[in-house]
Amino acid sequence: MDIRKLKIEEQPPTELLLLADPSPKIVEEYVKRGECFVAERDRQIIGVYVLLPTRPETVELVNVSVAEQHQNRGIGKQLVMDAIRTARIKGYKTIELGTGNSSVGQLALYQKCGFRIIGVDIDFFIRHYEEEIYENGIQCRDMIRLSQNL
Repeated sequence: MDIRKLKIEEQPPTELLLLADPSPKIVEEYVKRGECFVAERDRQIIGVYVLLPTRPETVELVNVSVAEQHQNRGIGKQLVMDAIRTARIKGYKTIELGTGNSSVGQLALYQKCGFRIIGVDIDFFIRHYEEEIYENGIQCRDMIRLSQNL
């Protein structure tokens, strides 16, 4: 598997991005402002992540997604670790991310990759998403904020 920056002339893998974030409007907005990286196997895009600069020396990992048929094979962890390496190479001092309170597997993954919980944005998904989101039988209401010093 190879991970590379999406070329300017390439369309972002919207279908994959929407697996991790169900709002086409929000996805389109941060893809325009951030840098999109894709994981490929046999010339097929199987994973994606987006890095979005937010403050001086800080970047946010705003989307990590793996095609459903390739999930549970460690690709998500490889993408997160690549995002951390890329942020470090680009000179950022901090990498942050936010995920839903119902994203139990993702919360575990991010902590295994060295992220620490730094806060909770209460009712974030209620305020910013029109449709209710459910994962693992839990309503996604709050954004759990995590961070890692680079």
